[in-house]
Amino acid sequence: MTASKPLKNTREILKQKMQEDGVELILTQFVDIHGAAKVKMVPVDHFDDVIDDGAGFAGASLDGMGQGPHSHDMAAKIDLDTYTPLPWRKGVARFAADLFVDGEPHPYCPRQNLKRVLDDLKKQGFVFNVGIEPEHFLVTKDAGGKIQVFDPNSIDTLNKPCYDFKGIANVFDYLSDLMAAVKSLGWDAYQADHEDANGQYELNFHYADCLITADRYTFFKMMTSQYAQKYGAIATHMAKPFTDRTGNGGHIHFHLADAKTGVNVFEGSEDSAGLGLSKTALYFIGGILEHARALCAVTSPTVNCYKRIQAGTAVQGSRSGFTWTPAFISYGDNNRTQMIRTAGPGHLEDRTVSSGCNPYLAFAAYVAAGMDGIKKKIHPGDPNLTNMYELTPPQTKKLGINILPQSLYEAIHELENDKVVKDSLGPIYEQFYEVKNREWNLYHSQVSQWEIDRYLTLF
Repeated sequence: MTASKPLKNTREILKQKMQEDGVELILTQFVDIHGAAKVKMVPVDHFDDVIDDGAGFAGASLDGMGQGPHSHDMAAKIDLDTYTPLPWRKGVARFAADLFVDGEPHPYCPRQNLKRVLDDLKKQGFVFNVGIEPEHFLVTKDAGGKIQVFDPNSIDTLNKPCYDFKGIANVFDYLSDLMAAVKSLGWDAYQADHEDANGQYELNFHYADCLITADRYTFFKMMTSQYAQKYGAIATHMAKPFTDRTGNGGHIHFHLADAKTGVNVFEGSEDSAGLGLSKTALYFIGGILEHARALCAVTSPTVNCYKRIQAGTAVQGSRSGFTWTPAFISYGDNNRTQMIRTAGPGHLEDRTVSSGCNPYLAFAAYVAAGMDGIKKKIHPGDPNLTNMYELTPPQTKKLGINILPQSLYEAIHELENDKVVKDSLGPIYEQFYEVKNREWNLYHSQVSQWEIDRYLTLF
């Protein structure tokens, strides 16, 4: 099976299409270093302007864009192949954009950086196809700012609510709107469900080239926020909004394909356990496992992400019984306790990726780590078929299995010492390190309610 390739748009085709669709306003959209969508609203009469010149932005007003207050404007030039009418608001369309400064590609633009990495990948004869599982919660805030699960009928209370009919019926209108919207965009939505935590949902759409998937995941987050508002809820893709519930993953399903034929080059019969993997797939896995601890800083880039990636007894620290997030650097068969699960022949899933990631940076780093494994022929060894949740940290260590960083501080220092992952970010690395180090220091300096409750009268 190969990913479908969309037809290329031209400005003439799009002018006609926008007229037919009644588009009056365009959102030129890019992402900052966090992966948060940033936009300018442009009248459709100025469509040519945002193609040729771009919409202007002051980069110093955002984190990690490599600019100061003296810097020349960033110009967001739209990608014509990302035309996306807003399903929730007639007359408006979104285009993903690439950033330029003085007519040159801006190296601090996450989308430009991913395109750089993918151009190099294509020269090596491959494309990287990715599907994503966009887990998210619906929540509300009380008068004091405390969040709670959005539960309009007060029935989403099971300890194990995954797939529960009453739970999904509780927000049926929201999920129906979301699925209809995704379908209207031609993304081939194929299922939606109530996830493992109360108030947690997921809607899946078919995989594509990873640049397309990154654009779609960004728009999906925009879309959930708007449909949730319709029902009086907040859609959050925060990695771990509740202490006692599972976190939000952005699990990726992936394979390399031949750039000319589209054939999945991960499928084969060269692994030791009959999983349907080729040597190319094994070496790619080897690269991911080799760089996993540094890679984690990019795929789980917030302090909150590390409340989700926990080892030891913490893997059972959820109301449902499991966190469903492996902290172990391992791969296996169709076994959800491994970092990399072989979901089928030539079909791999990484379950550690956080919903809080910037997908453009995460995919760039992931490709670089995997390709380093292919270049150096790093074999990952035999697959691990163990239930990792039953093992203690000393037992995993005895098996030679390391664990992922347990804090952002630990992760960014792993990144600091990993040239392959650093280079995948280009000059963005320096900005990323600075922003994340500042984030850690700010977080670490806060006194939490947990500390007050535990220590105020202890001594």
